[in-house]
Amino acid sequence: MTNPQQPLIEVSNLGHGYMMAGEMMPVLQDISFKINHGEFVAIIGPSGSGKSTLMNMLGCLDVANEGIYLLDGQDVRKLSDNKLAGIRNEKIGFIFQQYNLLPKLTAFENVELPLIYRNVPFRERKKSVEEALSLVGLENRMYNRPSQMSGGQQQRVAIARAIAGKPPVLLADEPTGALDSKTGVEVMNTMKELNKLGHTIIIITHDLSIAEQAERIIRIMDGRIVEDRGAAV
Repeated sequence: MTNPQQPLIEVSNLGHGYMMAGEMMPVLQDISFKINHGEFVAIIGPSGSGKSTLMNMLGCLDVANEGIYLLDGQDVRKLSDNKLAGIRNEKIGFIFQQYNLLPKLTAFENVELPLIYRNVPFRERKKSVEEALSLVGLENRMYNRPSQMSGGQQQRVAIARAIAGKPPVLLADEPTGALDSKTGVEVMNTMKELNKLGHTIIIITHDLSIAEQAERIIRIMDGRIVEDRGAAV
């Protein structure tokens, strides 16, 4: 169960690398930080900096070679693949650059799908989906398919899908990367509103103008944290 008194995420001396031609090539080195409940954090770095690998670690899509990663008090590196899948489904809401919506499903059905996988009863599911779509301003688009919506609307469906299960963490990978600047502003405003409602949000980006809209910026370069601006003391 979530304990708001302890950090939601605690990463200590995290390191990761890949074998290439028989040699270990480091990607992340000595990564340490804490993220508390309700924070809005941007992790920024150029291509090849290690930020995407770090996102995979935080999202439990991969497990680091060394170090400690506590998510909601649980040591992620000790979990089996099945347990990691359960963590991803229950504790992390993913928002991707390309939306990842199923084209044959309506907005309602796209948002509902992860809740079906969690065996949430229909009445509770329906309530959660309607609430999530209303929060992102799409209560009148619930039964539209992705092809009937703009890019910004599709991204808001993706955000609704991420929040419908009420996960402790929202992890957004370049959430405005496929959008024009005006629509990107709208999506970021939605993210800020969700943060005001108490959602913990982590955005992975290479765009400083996006990162600066967060309350805290963790800058990564060559696999190491070189700046942590706005961190709570």
